[in-house]
Amino acid sequence: MKGIFTILYLLPSLLLAQQAEIWISPDGSDANAGTKEKPFASLQLALRKVRELRRLNDPNVTQGAHIYLRNGLYALSESVFIRPEDSGTSISPTSIEAAPSEKPILSGGIAIKNWQKLKGNVAGLPKEAVGKVWVTDAPKVGGKLLEFRQLWVNGEKAIRAKDTPYPLMNRILSWNKQEQTCWIPAPKFGDLSKAEGLEMLIHQWWATANLRIKQIGVQGDSAKIWFHQPESRIQSEHPWPAPWLSKETGNSAFYLTNAIQFLNQPGEWFLDTKAEKIYYIPRPNENLITAQVIVPSLETLVRITGTIDHPVTNVAFKGISFQHTGWLRPSQQGHVPHQAGLYMLDAYKLKIPGTPDKKSLENQAWVGRPAAAVDVNFAKQTSFENCRFEHLAATGLDYHKGVQDNLIRGNLFKDIGGTGILAGVFADEATEIHLPYNPTDEREVCSNLTISNNLITNVTNEDWGCVGIGAGYVRSITIEHNDISEVGYSGISMGWGWTRTINAMRNNRVVANKIHRYAKHMYDAAAIYTLSAQPGSTIAENYIDSVYRAPYAHLPAHWFYLYTDEGSSYFTIKDNWTPSEKYLQNANGPNNVWERNGPNVADSLKTKAGLQPTYRHLLREKVSADPQWRINKENPVIVELTTSDNQPLDKQKLNAVLVKNKVNSNSLYQWQNHYVIFDKVQDVYVLSERLKSAFPTAKVKTYYDLFYEFNRSHCETGSVAGEWEHTILTANLVADTSLQNKYLTYHATQFEKWPEVSKGFCNAQFQQLLLYRNGRQLMLVISIPKGESLGKLNPKTTENNPRVDEWNALMKKYQEGIPGTKSDEVWVELKTIK
Repeated sequence: MKGIFTILYLLPSLLLAQQAEIWISPDGSDANAGTKEKPFASLQLALRKVRELRRLNDPNVTQGAHIYLRNGLYALSESVFIRPEDSGTSISPTSIEAAPSEKPILSGGIAIKNWQKLKGNVAGLPKEAVGKVWVTDAPKVGGKLLEFRQLWVNGEKAIRAKDTPYPLMNRILSWNKQEQTCWIPAPKFGDLSKAEGLEMLIHQWWATANLRIKQIGVQGDSAKIWFHQPESRIQSEHPWPAPWLSKETGNSAFYLTNAIQFLNQPGEWFLDTKAEKIYYIPRPNENLITAQVIVPSLETLVRITGTIDHPVTNVAFKGISFQHTGWLRPSQQGHVPHQAGLYMLDAYKLKIPGTPDKKSLENQAWVGRPAAAVDVNFAKQTSFENCRFEHLAATGLDYHKGVQDNLIRGNLFKDIGGTGILAGVFADEATEIHLPYNPTDEREVCSNLTISNNLITNVTNEDWGCVGIGAGYVRSITIEHNDISEVGYSGISMGWGWTRTINAMRNNRVVANKIHRYAKHMYDAAAIYTLSAQPGSTIAENYIDSVYRAPYAHLPAHWFYLYTDEGSSYFTIKDNWTPSEKYLQNANGPNNVWERNGPNVADSLKTKAGLQPTYRHLLREKVSADPQWRINKENPVIVELTTSDNQPLDKQKLNAVLVKNKVNSNSLYQWQNHYVIFDKVQDVYVLSERLKSAFPTAKVKTYYDLFYEFNRSHCETGSVAGEWEHTILTANLVADTSLQNKYLTYHATQFEKWPEVSKGFCNAQFQQLLLYRNGRQLMLVISIPKGESLGKLNPKTTENNPRVDEWNALMKKYQEGIPGTKSDEVWVELKTIK
């Protein structure tokens, strides 16, 4: 009897210790009780109920509180704000999660309906768009027109009308920093002088900039552009990154956007703010009568914000989808990023270089931080697991300041305009970016954050200079087992400050990530990029592969697998699998250790890197490779040094430059006053700059344009030789540009229309042919098995193959000798310098 009494006595206590459950449904009501049978309609009311239960010490939350979201879309009219009063404890956490087997969406978007086929015409609409455009009223919020920069149709981002179809861009003609103006080829879209809201996106080094156009004036075949402030001043005053002007690799690329004159492609849209209409040309598979069309009205869906003394603690998100955010700053103040999407508030070049931390520093900058769909500050023991971050304009998830012991695991980051995950302070708006950050109160520092097993794909699709994962001044952060692909710039960027001075960063780990198909648009990039001193930090066991061949990169070879940039110090970098040792160590500080990196690392590491088995179901969400982009192949580069006719070259000095750049001394070739380096080079830009410095009176040219390549994959039989010898020849294209274009076309279609030519190369045992161009000058590299003779093998190209004779005769009309050749000479050979 006593035992039964004891059980009955304990039963009420056990019941009281149960976790509280609060339910939410799109069909619910905030007047309900929040039960499963009578759910709330909003997350705000559910949080309020939990807050009150905790305030009143209700025993129902002794072991925690679960807020369950039923299936459906929750259209938010304001950000959900989670405060210190919403905190749980380690024993009684608060969990905000999807109801079992359901997929709730927190959305900052507004549905756009009532589409109709456009009747009649609209001023400025291109003729080719007539009859294809649909129109509807633009939405209003609070009685005011909602301006937006994104539009999604059936979950696919539409394109803000622009002057070039994807992936094409134009190139600027010049930039005047004093006037803060730019010259471009005259747009072929009629009169744009009254196109309000017109913008330019310009591609420059490692970042793009969005510049609002104030005025455009056409003069003949060119147009001059003036920009609005403040971006006009910042864009022209800051030294890095700046518009690129180069005869070798082309000037900075750009496109114009946000004018009805550009609306001519399926999938493009335009918001007419005067008429308060949205115009859209549907893609072939879209029916706007039934389609889900959404535009963003919020920039941030959830804010978790405590204070340094009262942080938010023990709040977890599980299985929630965060969708449809916008970011309007580019439309209001322009957007000129310094790096990794951090936009400049002010920036300029120092007239007298040097600061206390760095005597050679020539630039100053102060930056702001893009909006995030979910923003976390001063929080501990919070987590996001099994969530989805999709269809977002700027940053996906941002753990910013005063955040410790948090977890981001098993989430999807997809279709994001900016960075997928951002962590740590980069620089406060009041702090110049090169000053080491080391706060007196270390509770400010982002520390002990784990970012694990997330799939990050198709991020940075608006701001191409953002990254997959960006970490600023972080401590004891672990970035492991993530899969990152389809990124415009670097995969993981860790560090800030460009300084070897000891700062807040230390004990960071980047381990076992898979990073591929990155650097899609921007170069000076790497799969993993670091800045500044980070004692005790490790980069290990990552699998890196497949770098995109960015079509408008300022320097086509200036990409890397691993890149320790300015001030990077005290790192251990080991056991990373990469296709080659194409790494850059730029102005590093002390005590970096590099061990066992490259293609010789065990292949078994590839299967261990990336998502672990429990999370590989996410891989079905991965975006496929872009069919309009190629993957980089690491071909050798050609650098030519040309001296004046009567000036001998100091070969000892030249060899010293080669040794410093780890270039094989056998890679040097000569014809008269032309010296050519042909080798795989870690950073051809650094090599060419050192050559210019060592030989200031010589002309240095880099041959980036490899426009033709033959290799043994085109041969039906015959293996690839183990060792090769190279013959290098040079000639000029004729001056007639139309003939030059025909020559390039012939080579682009040779394998298809002249297959006998490659068959001849196969017969002659040619291992590879590479044909480079810089302006009119050509460089041809013929590789044959070591020990063979080109004179012996070359006749085999025409043996029983008269079509090759036709090809050779045809090519003669497009080629001529370079200056210094005899009248009957075309191709001349550069001999190896022994």
